[in-house]
Amino acid sequence: MSPEEITQRLELLRVEHRDLDAAIIALGGGSVPDQLQLARLKKRKLRLRDEIAWCEDQLLPDIIA
Repeated sequence: MSPEEITQRLELLRVEHRDLDAAIIALGGGSVPDQLQLARLKKRKLRLRDEIAWCEDQLLPDIIA
């Protein structure tokens, strides 16, 4: 993947991460939140966070100490 493709992917992942945040808040704010759906959304959000971290690592050069 080229740096431009990684940057585009990173932006899409960040948008999806923010959308999941909003969905989790909305679902949790109901009178009887669906715990299974909340758990699935939170799990997806964690996977996105890991992928975002991977993309960011690919864009930053390694620094040899």
